[in-house]
Amino acid sequence: MTQTTQTAFLQHELEAHTAMFANLAALFPQVVAVANELRATMQRGGKILIMGNGGSAADSQHIAAEIVGRYKKERRGLPAIALTTDTSIITSVGNDYGYDYIFARQIEALCRPEDAVIGITTSGNSKNVVNAIIEANAIGATTIGLTGGSGGKLLALCKFNLVMPSSETPRIQEAHIFIGHSLCDMLEAD
Repeated sequence: MTQTTQTAFLQHELEAHTAMFANLAALFPQVVAVANELRATMQRGGKILIMGNGGSAADSQHIAAEIVGRYKKERRGLPAIALTTDTSIITSVGNDYGYDYIFARQIEALCRPEDAVIGITTSGNSKNVVNAIIEANAIGATTIGLTGGSGGKLLALCKFNLVMPSSETPRIQEAHIFIGHSLCDMLEAD
């Protein structure tokens, strides 16, 4: 690839990113509602449980770290757990029950009605995330989906849905981390 071709490629990617981000403003009322629900979760003594696969697993860990540690300002740590980090649980549940249940089993064990559960999946159809959201709903927890495209199966399952206005995985993931950072910022606003 020549430098001119590489520059044109980068320009195209930037334009796609910018176009998708310009459409995020339509989600702002829903993002505010989710931030208020997460704040209410903390006030009632609940915690935030977050999950996803691949890049969404990394986003789960990233967001949980910002909530527990800090995002921008010094404050007490807030309770959040990324369900993607315990390899012993993931591999034992995957082996004994199947990969489709690696998050649902953790939800069964850790989730309470006062908690909020965030499922991150670009398609909205990741079976292990869908199963965990079903389990969280059965427990009575607040469920939140971060998806893209049509929202997939999570659209009908979650109380709150933040569906990124793109069907391209990289654009959806870029928006997910922006939304995650925005939620962290709003949680610290008190």
